[in-house]
Amino acid sequence: QVQLVESGGGSVQAGGSLRLSCAADLYTSSYCMAWFRQAPGKEREGVATIDRDGTTSYAESVKGRFTISKDSAKNTLYLQMSSLKPDDTAMYYCAAATSYLRCPRARRPEDYSFWGQGTQVTVSS
Repeated sequence: QVQLVESGGGSVQAGGSLRLSCAADLYTSSYCMAWFRQAPGKEREGVATIDRDGTTSYAESVKGRFTISKDSAKNTLYLQMSSLKPDDTAMYYCAAATSYLRCPRARRPEDYSFWGQGTQVTVSS
């Protein structure tokens, strides 16, 4: 069973920054990796993806503020979040899509095979 372990969440004021990490026991260089988030009462939302070759994509709501990256030598995925807003408050999950050669364009949770347990991000105004 693949394990993904997120860390780095916390509480921050609006305008602040956080960096999330996800330690994976799979080769991040071999799979599509992604960050999702889920706020209370809302559906899980795809935030950002990174392909095997490093190609990235972002939800419109975070474009220009969040950066997804990976360190393949450490099999670790990152999400640098800046200019945080209260609307960014959610549980953040990393995920791996092992059934695709490239990240699915739609960022749907059902396309991702493995998930971490999540890390909470709370942004206060």
